[in-house]
Amino acid sequence: MMYNLLNDLISLLKDYELDNPGAGDDLDSFLKWINVQFLKPGKTLEKEPEWPGKINGRSADSVINTSLVHLYRYAKIQAKTAINETIFSTPDDFIYLICLKSAGRMTKSELIKENIHDKPAGTLIIQRLLDKGLISQQRSGTDKRSMVLNITNKGTDELNNHMDKIRTASANVTGALKMEEKSQLISLLQKLEDFHYVQNFKKS
Repeated sequence: MMYNLLNDLISLLKDYELDNPGAGDDLDSFLKWINVQFLKPGKTLEKEPEWPGKINGRSADSVINTSLVHLYRYAKIQAKTAINETIFSTPDDFIYLICLKSAGRMTKSELIKENIHDKPAGTLIIQRLLDKGLISQQRSGTDKRSMVLNITNKGTDELNNHMDKIRTASANVTGALKMEEKSQLISLLQKLEDFHYVQNFKKS
């Protein structure tokens, strides 16, 4: 039996259903849809990838979740290498500084939320940066209960001094991808981040 051909047909049927909600299940409609797909400029019908355990029922969701966890760990290895012999204790130190440098002043809760940390973990990182003089804090002018954080000149200097190593570490994580693939991945990851942000923070 031609299993590869059968898998390709099943994959096409899935795409057909997604593109045509409520479409009929007649062969003529399906064949017309296939012809349109092939006639689209630059359109390619990619074969569904294989993965370990697929034949035994392992889902695409499971594979994606596992890959994201693995990639986080690989990225962490690269980040730890980048901060060797620097003032930074953990990769989160420079990530918090990058947030403040790029986005500007933030409250403690905003900075912690931006990095998807729980409050105790985020507070420890912020205190470490304060102790090292990499950031400063002052009372908010609008809410006296809130502390507003800024990156200091020392923090900016330390970040700039080691930015080349940080960029190299980031590039190593995505080293196997072409620019077009990176753009596609950014779109997909942003879609997932927006979905989870709405679920967890009720983003408007």
